[in-house]
Amino acid sequence: MLEILRELCALSGVSGDEGEVREAISARVSDFADSVRTDALGNLIVEKRGARRSGRKIMLCAHMDEVGLIATHITDDGYVKFACAGGIDRRVLIGKRVFFGKNRVPGVVGCKAVHQLSGAERESVPKTDEMYIDIGVVSREDAERLVTIGDTAAFDGGALEFGDGFLRAKAIDDRLGCAVMIKLLEEELPVDCTFVFTAQEEVGARGARAASFAVNPDIALVLEATTAADLPGVAEHKRVCALGGGAVIPFMDGGAVYDKALYAALTEAATERGIPWQTKRYISGGTDAQAVQRSVGGVRTLALAAPVRNLHSPACVGKISDFEAVLALARVFLEMV
Repeated sequence: MLEILRELCALSGVSGDEGEVREAISARVSDFADSVRTDALGNLIVEKRGARRSGRKIMLCAHMDEVGLIATHITDDGYVKFACAGGIDRRVLIGKRVFFGKNRVPGVVGCKAVHQLSGAERESVPKTDEMYIDIGVVSREDAERLVTIGDTAAFDGGALEFGDGFLRAKAIDDRLGCAVMIKLLEEELPVDCTFVFTAQEEVGARGARAASFAVNPDIALVLEATTAADLPGVAEHKRVCALGGGAVIPFMDGGAVYDKALYAALTEAATERGIPWQTKRYISGGTDAQAVQRSVGGVRTLALAAPVRNLHSPACVGKISDFEAVLALARVFLEMV
């Protein structure tokens, strides 16, 4: 699975512009699926028959999109002004490399030089409208040959294995969930299942909402990456979850309260099988589950995630053993339902 994850993290798929990721996933799974289709919002919906029918419609979903930047204006001297697509901490932007579109036009996020700042300015984080992307040109005309207003820019963050089984890459949120679903699609399934690779999660779970009404599932599993705050200076009860602690099975987050029976069944199965797992120790975040759970007449929903540090940045950090635990528990989930 690690090879798949590295490949997916290298792709650009800022919210609303997931085509490159969708095409790569479709090419990988088409030989294993019974049907593959793309809906009007850009969700990739894949059906695969399993060894049995459970009598209930089972859906797994993970989002293809990543946070990024979107061009809003080009200055006379060729700098690109931008807004954030998805939730990004402004502190991670300054000096970061980005690239626009399939042609991967390179750029660097900049702002006023430090020696030009007032004392008050030095004590605050610059606002997004005070920053710009330098794409290495000197005029509006030159810039417009490379970038168009509305183009999206993804972080340039290559994958790197380091330390004791750690991986650094951009977009582990949520290419990890996509990689898990690809692996499942390559295998024989215990039950019929619909896999939805969703669009626009980072801007309000828009794709999942539409796809849930189309699929109309009875039970759904949302595969994700979630915030790990096991960091210096963070109180233990606010650490959410920790790298190396196994897959995260939350009972609640900022957008959903998860099905208690499914939570109990999966946590019990994980313990019995010796698959490492943890739950969130601090209520935070939100996923496609908030849209799925509230769709149609309501859907029994559970989430399964990998703990990841530095979410929504060019340098997400996760542990490979946790990724493997997510895949193992996704398999267990399909055996249960």
